[in-house]
Amino acid sequence: MDTPAPVPNPDALQGDGHGCHAGAQAMREAAAGAGKAPTLERYAADYPKGPHDQPQSMCPAFGSLRVGLRMRRTQTILSGSACCVYGLTFTSHFYGARRSVGYVPFNSETLVTGKLFEDIREAVHQQADPAQFDAIVIINLCVPTASGVPLQLLPREINGVRIIGIDVPGFGVPTHAEAKDVLAGAMLKYARAEVAAGPVQAPRQGRSERPTVALIGEMFPADPVGIGMLLEPMGLAAGPTVPTREWRELYAALDGTVAAALHPFYTATVREFAAAGRPVVGSAPVGHDGTEAWLQAIGTAAGVAQARIDEAKNRFLPAIRGALAATPIRGRITMSGYEGSELLVARLLVESGADLRYVGSACPRTPWSDADRQWLEARGVHVAFRASLEQDLAAMREFKPDLAIGTTPVV
Repeated sequence: MDTPAPVPNPDALQGDGHGCHAGAQAMREAAAGAGKAPTLERYAADYPKGPHDQPQSMCPAFGSLRVGLRMRRTQTILSGSACCVYGLTFTSHFYGARRSVGYVPFNSETLVTGKLFEDIREAVHQQADPAQFDAIVIINLCVPTASGVPLQLLPREINGVRIIGIDVPGFGVPTHAEAKDVLAGAMLKYARAEVAAGPVQAPRQGRSERPTVALIGEMFPADPVGIGMLLEPMGLAAGPTVPTREWRELYAALDGTVAAALHPFYTATVREFAAAGRPVVGSAPVGHDGTEAWLQAIGTAAGVAQARIDEAKNRFLPAIRGALAATPIRGRITMSGYEGSELLVARLLVESGADLRYVGSACPRTPWSDADRQWLEARGVHVAFRASLEQDLAAMREFKPDLAIGTTPVV
């Protein structure tokens, strides 16, 4: 066995350590002193906080865990306090995970001496079976991140199995929605390097005969099908959805002509598409106005002739307008959520005739949601990013809605 790697900051663990009880600021300072400052600075830029520190939601690491568990031939391993791992594992199976979650346990001694890193490295080598896995994901939770456990020192691949190590501390990543981007962006970056190095595996169904639009954000299975129908008159096809369900789909996503940021908080993912030279379009084909603007933006970005863009609009927009008029919504509504798609739902409610007064999102304002924000604000809707539970409840008290759409705490 090699000599254990020294922990950069042994003082990060004192007594029972800088666990969850230490507080976010103390853990942030410990992590910065332990060599994680660049990671925290990147997260602060990608996922800005404010107007308050952090929304009330589930452990952010669940987002990364969910992405890993949804992928074929991918093993996900957690490194964190046992109570955190239990909660994340329980939640993942509650949401339908059909595979085991790996766990590397530790105590204060193994953390301080660097033995935890050696245990992680040993676990990765044991699991790296190319017959079973394309990739292994290792996720540092709060305590290992605060203690500087250096996942970046793990091999990039073992026996042909890719190794992806990420830090997803609750004191660095505000929401589980954005934690999805942490892993999706890391995987896309790895895949982009593979594409640059030479030939890569083709998609399971083969390459599309038409130029494709990569879709950014988790969706229901029917959504890509519907989007593909909208794209067909322009000679385009719906490409893979990122986060993907299989490693090889990452290559196909990067092979797309345009990327559509349907969920606007995937900052790291957008960065990788931009680095690959792919234009990124925000918003989504929701409602009449949203669909019209989205078709125009996608068609323009893909270099489609205006006549074909107009053909797509003429085929679908009258039907959308008719459906909205035939099923009006009457009543005052407030809504809040934490998945970043709240503004899209809000647009549809307004076009359906609802008296919508307030939209709160736990996610930050980004360039990819600006068009939706501007559209809503022009119609008198108050939009709050990084909205807290207190803001959501205050909106209910102020506007006295007939229906309040919200997260579990709001309900």
